[in-house]
This record gives sequence, structure tokens and C-alpha cells, in this order.
Amino acid sequence: MHGNLISVRQCPQSKSCEICSGSPTFETRSPVWRLFLFIHIMRIDSHQHFWKFDPVRDSWINDEMKAIQRDFVPANLEPLLKQYGFDGSVVVQSDQSAEENRFQLQNAAGNDFIKGVVGWVDLSSPSVEKDLEHLSEFPKMKGFRHILQGEAQRDYMLRAVFMKGISFLRKYNFTYDILIFPDQLQYIPQFVSSFPSQQFVIDHIAKPDIRNGKIDEWKKGIEAIAQYDNVHCKLSGMVTEADWKNWKTGDFRPYMDTVVESFGIGRLMFGSDWPVCLVAASYKEMLGIVDDYFSSFSHSEQDRFFGLNATRFYNL
Repeated sequence: MHGNLISVRQCPQSKSCEICSGSPTFETRSPVWRLFLFIHIMRIDSHQHFWKFDPVRDSWINDEMKAIQRDFVPANLEPLLKQYGFDGSVVVQSDQSAEENRFQLQNAAGNDFIKGVVGWVDLSSPSVEKDLEHLSEFPKMKGFRHILQGEAQRDYMLRAVFMKGISFLRKYNFTYDILIFPDQLQYIPQFVSSFPSQQFVIDHIAKPDIRNGKIDEWKKGIEAIAQYDNVHCKLSGMVTEADWKNWKTGDFRPYMDTVVESFGIGRLMFGSDWPVCLVAASYKEMLGIVDDYFSSFSHSEQDRFFGLNATRFYNL
């Protein structure tokens, strides 16, 4: 399947189209009849946030990030998505609470462009399976995330009680977003290999130190986890790992080269990390970095990166 928005139109690529190529229907019909039932491939921003700013709860948004010390709601994002040709987005939790789930599900219920929610659940709780069963009643709840990057115990994801919680996700067809710093990459092979049928995605390419050009150890870690077919990667959050005021497009290329070579185009997805990205770049500037990089890729490869992979991963 190519997506879930249906339209009828002439194939723009004819015989070169990956969809139509080799199809007897299109080989035998004249160009006049090259009309087909085409499932529109949605363009999806796979990683963005909403919040009603609370300086206590959201203390991670410090004074260096004054640009985002305010409310960000669906009405702020929708015009940007339309402007840059996106059909929808996946909103990701930023607070670890049940209230966060209610807030984001409410946003999703009132805004069709929000195609999915990545929420939070206490995976270490004795009631985790009951909690997951309840949350599975909400069709737009697609998966969960824990802010592993902030845990003092760097191998927190390997705690037996946490892994027990992870073991219940597949039963309810939930995905899991892995939010870590590069020093935690060493623990991920053991983590993901313990659940070969569970779908995982690395957020923000595991936050390499782009600002200082550090790449070697991060690259080894990325190459190691990319060996596991159940692990995907979001090409997101790069500008905030670079020099916020002095970054250049070329700063990101070695890191993008690494994830493309490691994961292949079939396991990568675009994410803006809006509004966090605004501390270092506008939506247009952030998007321009990846647009420029992927401009030499085929149409079908760009379709995968900018939408199809996220649609499949999150079952949008």
C-alpha cells in the first residue's frame, strides 16, 4: 500500500513509475488510458510536539531556549505543514504523565492533520498491561516513549522491570521511540535484540555532537544498531545538536551520510522536532537541510523518507 488517501489521476511517471512498472495493464494501454487508482502517498512530519508552557513542569526549556518558552498548539503548526506540503504529523510526548496522553489525544481528536500520538506510559508499573489495554482503545495512540536520555542510570532500558513492560507493546501493536544520547548507544543492541518482533525507532539520530564535529564513536554505535531490522531511525533534531547560531548545511552531511548508509532509505523517516527546532532554525531552514540532501534521490526514495516509512511504521 502507498498510503491511505485515494485519488484517481494519470500516473506522472508512466513506465518509470515503481508502482506501474511491469504491470500488464499499463504496458498494453495507450497513454490516453494510463489512468489508475492511485493511493496518494502522505507526506508526514513524524516528530513534533505541543505544550501549554509550564515553567516548572517544562524546566528543560531553560533561558537559553526563550524562543520556545510559550504555548505551542495545533493551530500554530497546521499552517506550516500546509505551506510545505505535508499531509499530517505525529505528535510526540514531552512530559511523562498520564495527563500528557490526555492532552495529546485531545489535540489529535480535534485536528485531523494529527495522524498519530506517541505518548508515555510507566513501563515499570505493575499495571502496565492494563494501562496499555486502555490506551489501545484510542486509534490515534500509536506508540510510546520514555526520556531515557535523562536517566542517571545510563542503561535504564535494560532494567528487567522496564523490559517486561516493553514485552507487552507488540500485543497491542504499539511502537517504541528510543530517545537517547550517544553514550547510551552501546546498550541498544542488547535492548532491541531482546524483542525481535517489536518495532523501534531511534529519535533524532541519537543526538550526535554536531556542534563539535564528533562522529566516530556515534557512527560505530549507529552502524551496530542498524544491523537489527526492527530498528528504524528519525532524521530529526539535528539543528539543536549543532551550533545554534552558526551552523552551516554542510555540518550535517556526514551524519546524514551515516544514517542513510546504515539504515538504508527504507528505515528512515523525516521529523522536524518542531517547535524545539526553533531555537536554532525556522521550519523552512530545518526542512531545507534535508530537502537539499535528498534532492538527488529518486522520487520513490523521497516518498519513502518523507512519508511512506512513517505511515507504515506508525500504521497511520
